Amino acid sequence: MDPMDIVGKSKEDASLPKATMTKIIKEMLPPDVRVARDTQDILIECCVEFINLLSSESNEVCGRDERRTIAPEHVLKALGGLGFGEYIEEVYAAYEQHKVETMQDSLKGAKLSNRAEMTEEEALAEQQRMFAEARARMNGGAIASKQPDADQSFES
Repeated sequence: MDPMDIVGKSKEDASLPKATMTKIIKEMLPPDVRVARDTQDILIECCVEFINLLSSESNEVCGRDERRTIAPEHVLKALGGLGFGEYIEEVYAAYEQHKVETMQDSLKGAKLSNRAEMTEEEALAEQQRMFAEARARMNGGAIASKQPDADQSFES
């Protein structure tokens, strides 16, 4: 499929973020392996083509089911139809994990919205806790909390 075949999209519009893709590529390889820039570009183009192919097949599966919205099960059927059946279980597991994380994020959001009327001191403590969590994630280490159980003071 030519990139211009995508309705109303130019080649630049139908791409993936290079920085993100480069990070993914590097994470999948041993640390001593280097990847040439043109190789990264080819891999990105392959990913875009795969997404286009999978989307198109998912749309066809959706149409055969007489639906107008592509659902996760349509994507899973499309993977099988395209010969990627061996990945269905892993993709489904990733999808389930995504649902769990999304649910946790929405629960955290609800918890935070219940705290809308916190004092400036409480807000500063929460901000510091969140910064500590972010630093820990960036450094790949454990969360070092400066405040003992800051969460307990915010729960009702």
